[in-house]
Amino acid sequence: MLVSAKSLTDFKSVDTAAGRWIDEGNENQSVPVVCQILQMKGGRLARRQGQIIPRGDHRWLVRVYLGLNQETRRRRYVNRTVRGSFRSAQHYLHAKITECEESRELDGVRLTLDQYLDRWLELAARPKLRTKSLADYASLLGRYIRPVLGERRFRDLAPLDFQSVFHEMHQKKLSPRTIGYTHAVLHAALEQAVRWRLLGRNPASGVEIPKPTRTEMRVFGPDEARRFLEHALATRHGVLFALALTTGLRPSEYLALRWSDFCWEDETVTVTRTLVKGRGWTFAPTKRARSRRQVKLESWVARRLRCLYMRERSTPDLSPVSARPIFRTRRGQPINSDSLAREFKCMLREAGLPEMRLYDLRHTAATLALAAGVPVKVVSEQLGHASSAFTLDVYAHVLPHMQSDAAIRVAALLGMGRGRRQAIEAGMRKPPQSVRSGQPASDVQKSFTQEAG
Repeated sequence: MLVSAKSLTDFKSVDTAAGRWIDEGNENQSVPVVCQILQMKGGRLARRQGQIIPRGDHRWLVRVYLGLNQETRRRRYVNRTVRGSFRSAQHYLHAKITECEESRELDGVRLTLDQYLDRWLELAARPKLRTKSLADYASLLGRYIRPVLGERRFRDLAPLDFQSVFHEMHQKKLSPRTIGYTHAVLHAALEQAVRWRLLGRNPASGVEIPKPTRTEMRVFGPDEARRFLEHALATRHGVLFALALTTGLRPSEYLALRWSDFCWEDETVTVTRTLVKGRGWTFAPTKRARSRRQVKLESWVARRLRCLYMRERSTPDLSPVSARPIFRTRRGQPINSDSLAREFKCMLREAGLPEMRLYDLRHTAATLALAAGVPVKVVSEQLGHASSAFTLDVYAHVLPHMQSDAAIRVAALLGMGRGRRQAIEAGMRKPPQSVRSGQPASDVQKSFTQEAG
């Protein structure tokens, strides 16, 4: 007779020698008593579910059946030694059986990590990701995860396996951001496996990764920005660089602009799409709703763009077409941002300016606007950020200077010049009665104005 793990919990333990009931929660319960229980029931725990084998005082070997190996046709088990009472071994056995029952493989035990990731990218990631994001996900998995663990069986992977991969990435001096991004993609893929009931738990959840470090942002100062514009406007893509520096658009946004996006009367440009390079060039909607926005152009930039438009309109071979982007190569193809970045760095060396990324023109535009006193809310809307809080977090390096300037402006608004402020601090003059009486701010400002007069 075989006794299942479940049926063992349905009866109380009996010591036949002493003729009394045994408390199963008692830590001092002896091994022979449990053996007598199994003998009295006429058998052992069913191997089809699992086994509990005594190994000494308060030590139990728990075996859980995993099924047949498809190659060797032999039974597969998970063995674990549990220390403590018999009930503790029971709890572990039941939890492990439940986990195995909830774990179902899509194609049996032969399913590898490569096979699962292919299905995840196709069934779960592709429908909800933009083309570029999907390509980035596949690139990270193909570069760092698949070469090491791709051939491993899906259900045999443990947190230590992934920890070793990220450790190797760290040893190769890859940035914490790259490691964190790779971990995020892998975690999302395995979390979907848990929801599909292919895994009982996510093995990437127990992995430690390096904390990201914020690198110092490189931007142009006002003098450097002027030098850059003087040098850039003499080149073929001068108007493009001027637009990037003064509006803070992303490269994928200004490379996707069409003439129909401009309003010459209001001197504005509407951002609604991005340029994506895959197997060919395609236009895609912006990543989020806040990225679709209208941006005010500086007048001199709008004039240069209008001159470019009129020149194309007057040339038969360059007649403006609404469906193609404004900025193109000599062959009429969209500009690749990587090629533009190389041209940008060559321009910096020729102008004697510090090296920076093409994307840093966007940071320069935001930094110059904040330093000029433009409200954070306006800058956030111009950049297409998700919130003003995100803008403040990214450009926190500008805030100390803004705070000093704000203090001076508020002091000037209140009529608190330097001489008057020193007099009040020295106790030579008391503040007006309106301040002490708690009047509205408008009345307080009038009081300061009258006394200053």
